[in-house]
Amino acid sequence: MKQISGALQRDVAALKKLLPAEDILTFPFAAEGGTAFTVVFSDAVTNKELLGEEVVRPLRLLSGKPSLRAVKERVNFSEVRSEKSLKKLAEEILAGNPVLLWEGAEEGVIVGTKLVFVRAVAEPPTDVTIKGPREGFIEDVKINTSLIRRRFKTGELLLEPVTVGRRSKTIVMVCYLAGTSVEETVKEVKGKLEKIDIDYIPDSSYLTHFLSSRPYSLVKQVGTTEKPDIFCAKLAEGRVGLLVDGSPIALTVPYLLVEDFQSSEDYFVPSYRASFTRLLRLFALLVAIYLPAFYVAAQLFKLQLFPVKLLLTIAGSIRDIPFSPSLEMLLVLLVLEILNEASIRMPKYVGMALSVVGALVLGETAVSAGFVSTPAIIIVAFSGIGLYAVPNLIEQTSILRLSMLLVAGSVGTYGIVLLTGFTLFYLVTAENFGAPLMAPFSPLVKRDLRDSLIKYNLGSLPLRPKTLKSPNKRRLK
Repeated sequence: MKQISGALQRDVAALKKLLPAEDILTFPFAAEGGTAFTVVFSDAVTNKELLGEEVVRPLRLLSGKPSLRAVKERVNFSEVRSEKSLKKLAEEILAGNPVLLWEGAEEGVIVGTKLVFVRAVAEPPTDVTIKGPREGFIEDVKINTSLIRRRFKTGELLLEPVTVGRRSKTIVMVCYLAGTSVEETVKEVKGKLEKIDIDYIPDSSYLTHFLSSRPYSLVKQVGTTEKPDIFCAKLAEGRVGLLVDGSPIALTVPYLLVEDFQSSEDYFVPSYRASFTRLLRLFALLVAIYLPAFYVAAQLFKLQLFPVKLLLTIAGSIRDIPFSPSLEMLLVLLVLEILNEASIRMPKYVGMALSVVGALVLGETAVSAGFVSTPAIIIVAFSGIGLYAVPNLIEQTSILRLSMLLVAGSVGTYGIVLLTGFTLFYLVTAENFGAPLMAPFSPLVKRDLRDSLIKYNLGSLPLRPKTLKSPNKRRLK
């Protein structure tokens, strides 16, 4: 690996050879003592005003032959370090940190005057709460770590950076509480991160593939959140967290399926209300998955499942429909998915109009024209609303709902039962980082049931979840 030679022109030429892009600039200047200096920096991501005021101006007043220590003391900036390797110096320049060279330099001096454009810390759009903190992560990993530090004023909070991506050099911050998180889990997470060999990491979702024991599983195996309070609560239980530079979504492992039925607001309201809300989310999700399938199965194979009055109403509605019940329900579900996708991708001022057109005009016209029946529209509407009661599972449950519909139209209620059994078997056998996905229900951990779908009050939760195997078991005395 090539290193600084001390010959200014040769070192500058070597850096320019490594970084031939036009936006990599050099700024030569001389000190009062006659020593020639050169600053190499990236035009787009360096704070040039700060560089001139805090670096160049103090060094112009330097007299005599400068040493590495004298240059560091003269630079009026806190983030100053040195490096001999030309390759590492080039990486720092690309990151926005200018490199200072001079004639006879022992090492290149890196100054942390990176120019960072960030948005304000605000409430995340995917997790809105009425009670509780409203801060959300943003795309800058330093600000995200500061949000964590504000909540954990202890030296036990460890933040260890790992660089991932051959070309992006993305910083991934591994966060955990020493003595609370399992050391084997921390080592496994860092080991998996260090093995990743990919060009570019644009978002934290890229890492979930490499962290999962079943990368192609329908069910996710890594927890996600955009809220610092939820992230810190998971760290306090013994999990390991990941903050990715450039992504507002943090990752946590191990992940339990029950986490997505919980909300941060559950811990700021009475326990009976939190328990009711969690059970309501589960009920809504089951309705979203099974209601279209049972409606189709009942029409095709088990008409006696309908009450007589309801059966007469449905029979009158579907009398002139040209499609079979399963094809009709499939078409309506596909239209719902298309409308949902279009409303998300369209600009906001167009998305509202699109929703009105899809829900009122298209739906009413389709029923009036006899293409679909009114019960099908109502059932798909109920299913769509229920699906969004647990937003973190939308991708998985929408596919499961479609699968249930297909087997219901082919085999009937027996197909629904068989697919349900297969899904449950798949869930109870899944685990990641030593934690079963379906815990604390399978395997049954009675102590952890107090904060699962039913939430006890805070005084009844003195111990950390047994499933996470934290060495520091007690959290409340």
